[in-house]
Amino acid sequence: MIFPHGDVESIAPDLFMVRGSIQMNAVLRISRNMGIIRHDKELTLINPIRLQPATEAKLQELGKIKNILRLGAFHGLDDPYYVEKFGASHWCQAGGTTYTEPAIDHPISDDTNLPFPDARLFLFKKTVQPECVLLIERDGGVLFTCDAIQNYGDYSFNNLPARLIMPFIGFPKRTILGPFWLKLMTPEGESLESEFREMLSLDFNKLLSAHGTLLESGAHAAVTAAINKAFDK
Repeated sequence: MIFPHGDVESIAPDLFMVRGSIQMNAVLRISRNMGIIRHDKELTLINPIRLQPATEAKLQELGKIKNILRLGAFHGLDDPYYVEKFGASHWCQAGGTTYTEPAIDHPISDDTNLPFPDARLFLFKKTVQPECVLLIERDGGVLFTCDAIQNYGDYSFNNLPARLIMPFIGFPKRTILGPFWLKLMTPEGESLESEFREMLSLDFNKLLSAHGTLLESGAHAAVTAAINKAFDK
């Protein structure tokens, strides 16, 4: 199913995004974002979302849809569409139980050779289900995340009920660690703080999460503040 979304937007050289949404239940529609990386006229879609035909045509004008890259276990609704229609290869960590299709063509690990340059992955090791982040090491560093780290400059692409409730359920207009994600992904009696602190060794200035809005600058400081707040004792 195709949910409301925007156009293809450039965020850095050969890096693009589409801001969209997903219907969570009968009442709430929330924002959802897709990242796009172009290399040698081939595209890798990060956290893929379905597009209206006209926007999909614009996406194809950028290059051939070659790969999809799933960063988090709770995202994968539209992955089968791109594999079936375009023959895209599926890059994903093993072990996720929420979306088990399509089959993984390229299992992600610490030493995975990605299909584009200037990039590195950071894999969370302690989470209940797989999650990772992707760093593009150019243009000051662009960090792509799924649910673990989110940024809300505004509530665009959320419907009115979601806009009204977001500040009261842990999604204020700032950079945050996903509160529901953190609860679901933290093993009982443990903490993910050390992993987030380790992730801060990455050098980045921009942030695009699977939810919320693009943070165009100051992302490392904003993520640091979000980690401090989430684990404030």
